[in-house]
Amino acid sequence: RSSVFELQVADTLDGEKQPQLIVKGALDREQRDSYELSLRVRDGGDPARSSQAILRVLITDVNDNSPRFEKSVYEADLAENSSPGTPILQLRAADLDVGVNGQIEYVFGAATESVRRLLRLDETSGWLSVLHRIDREEVNQLRFTVMARDRGQPPKTDKATVVLNIRDENDNVPTIDIRKIGRIPLRDGVASVAEDVLVDTPIALVQVSDRDQGENGVVTCTVVGDVPFQLKPASEGEGEPQNKRKYFLHTSAPLDYEAVRDYNVVIVAVDSGSPSLSSNNSLLVRVGDTNDNPPVFSQAVLEVSFPENNLPGERVATVVATDADSGKNAEITYSLEASPLSSEVPGGIFSIDPDSGDVSVQAVLDREQRDTYEFQVTARDKGVPSLQGSTTVVVRVADRNDNEPRFMQDVFTFYVKENLQPNSPVGMVTVMDFDKGRNAELSLSIQPGDHDQAAGIFSIENDTGTIFSTISFDREQQTSYTFKVKAVDGGEPPRSATATVSLFVMDENDNAPMVTFPSNSSYTVLPPSSNMRTVVATVVATDADTGLNADLNYSIVGGNPFRLFEIDPASGVVSLVGKLAPKHYGLHRLVVQVNDSGQPPQSTTALLHVFVNESLSNATVVESQVARSLHTPLAQDIAGDPSYELSKQRLSIVIGVVAGIMTVILLILVVVMARYCRSKGKHGYEAGKKDHEDFFTPQQHDKAKKPKKDKKGKKGKQPLYSSIVTVEASKPNGQRYDSVNEKLSDSPGMGRYRSVNGGPGSPDLARHYKSSSPLPTVQLHPQSPTAGKKHQAVQDLPPANTFVGTGDNISIGSDHCSEYSCQASGKYSKQVR
Repeated sequence: RSSVFELQVADTLDGEKQPQLIVKGALDREQRDSYELSLRVRDGGDPARSSQAILRVLITDVNDNSPRFEKSVYEADLAENSSPGTPILQLRAADLDVGVNGQIEYVFGAATESVRRLLRLDETSGWLSVLHRIDREEVNQLRFTVMARDRGQPPKTDKATVVLNIRDENDNVPTIDIRKIGRIPLRDGVASVAEDVLVDTPIALVQVSDRDQGENGVVTCTVVGDVPFQLKPASEGEGEPQNKRKYFLHTSAPLDYEAVRDYNVVIVAVDSGSPSLSSNNSLLVRVGDTNDNPPVFSQAVLEVSFPENNLPGERVATVVATDADSGKNAEITYSLEASPLSSEVPGGIFSIDPDSGDVSVQAVLDREQRDTYEFQVTARDKGVPSLQGSTTVVVRVADRNDNEPRFMQDVFTFYVKENLQPNSPVGMVTVMDFDKGRNAELSLSIQPGDHDQAAGIFSIENDTGTIFSTISFDREQQTSYTFKVKAVDGGEPPRSATATVSLFVMDENDNAPMVTFPSNSSYTVLPPSSNMRTVVATVVATDADTGLNADLNYSIVGGNPFRLFEIDPASGVVSLVGKLAPKHYGLHRLVVQVNDSGQPPQSTTALLHVFVNESLSNATVVESQVARSLHTPLAQDIAGDPSYELSKQRLSIVIGVVAGIMTVILLILVVVMARYCRSKGKHGYEAGKKDHEDFFTPQQHDKAKKPKKDKKGKKGKQPLYSSIVTVEASKPNGQRYDSVNEKLSDSPGMGRYRSVNGGPGSPDLARHYKSSSPLPTVQLHPQSPTAGKKHQAVQDLPPANTFVGTGDNISIGSDHCSEYSCQASGKYSKQVR
């Protein structure tokens, strides 16, 4: 059942039943816009039959509702300068009706002309947007109403209030206004301030403002740049608006007209907006001059170079002083005064123009007399009070080439040592020139002497005057040199002077003594009967040096083992100082050394051959001995007859041979006894027989004594002959020698020895065995090979006075020379073959 609808059935004329739906309650579409009803029909049969149908009832709208805004007051903030078309807010109204009754349009209600000019309202959507840019500084708030109206008949409306606050944007720069204050004149942005104004004096009033509000209008004001000015707030009151402020422009440091005459004071104001905006304004401050600066010269000391030999009245220099002041304060006059370091007033020599500052000389200057003048120039300004400054003027007289070079001596004498290395300094000349600069720059050169002896030999160093030689001097070739040295200055025209140089070569000990007599191959015959102090010979030597270097002394340094001879150190006279004996017969080779007295000393060795004998019967033999002497080492003495020493050697050889024979016999006995004992041991033991052999029976004893008899020499001949050693030697070409004499005469000490009954080391018994007979003559040839190959250089002598010794040993082994034992005349003459 429904409380809104009711179904009534009516009978029709034709007898049918007609149902009718009757509205019995109020219909409100806004509450319910449709109903669904179920209709059922039933017949009266039995059983009754029925059917059912759905009835949908739609409620149509009538304009019975007014539009309604969501809010009665809409409030929004809008940034100023928003661009046209910027949406601000959307007004929304609702209408419960449908169709045209529910269609709403928005229109301005109570709104001013500026609202309608600046804003746009969309009729359909209700969006409020910017139509033109809004400047907060012109209007800071918009308040108006908006109507919502439906399209029903009659239309119904609703209204809402809109409050639009214009939000400030930082779109205005601060403004700066500079105004005059006090007695400081200010016109057209220029303020004139005297330089003696006190620090912290206000010179202008600065007003700063900003049309923005809030932080955008808070302004900070400063002075930029390095200028002696600063801003100070005019008041500290809290009631002062933040966007309007006043400042005083003060001086912050002393002003100096001479340092800076104009200051461009730039004042910058910056607001606190984001981003911040700024502006600037400038004030030109001109500093007025006072006479607070004295005249100043650019140099405390002015040095001027002025040539000598000038004309009186010539201008020397112009001095200029400057004054940082202006006007009368900068007008200057000049005057000359004495220098503080000198009481001399320069008025008699120099003068100055008081206006131009030109300094002139009134006298002729001579640099060689006085090369420097010093005085003071004073500059005074015309200010009140007058100030002054000064400078020292130093006039240095420049040189002209009016003096020629001058040597300290007309003749320079130098002494140099010979053998000086080439390019060594040999002396130094001193030359001067009273001029200066290029006029005193000297060029030195060597001028050859009369005979051009210095040409190419000497050179001179230009800077020091040192003379060098290009050769090594030899006093023995030339003792002195003479040449000239020329000095030329660098002036225009050049001037010159010459000096003579005498160079004397001092001797150096560079020459060894030279023996002129005797020659090494000569000899002197000395009779054995010569008395003591007999002059044997005189050694004559010369020395090419001079002085102590040529002072010679003589000495015997070898070949005088018996001290028979003595040489006078000064004269070189060789005298006999020992008594001659038979053993002294034969050839004596004296090694004489000649020394000079130089430092270091030089020496020469010469050979003096003295043949001691009654007469000279066979000169050829003596000459051959002398020839062999020249090839005998100097360490080996050649002095007389060496037979005495040979006999000692022979006795030693005999004793050695006998001892060797006894040793051999003893070894034989030991071997025999050893064999005998071995044979007895083979037979074993026999009864009644001695178990050992008695070796000490009388018979055995006698046999054992035989060697003793041999040792004593009673029966020693036969064993000695059985042990004779023969000599076998080879010639240099591989042939054999026929005899010992041939071997010794060919090459002493060079044979190869082989023993017959003995071993390789057996002594030379054959030579000893024949020693009882006179020794055969042994002749050595100069070309024969010697035992050694060592050479001893005697001294650098001429070929006739040069001795070269060879070998280390004598073939027979004597301390003297056995080869010369049988070469004498007299008792040895019969052995010469």
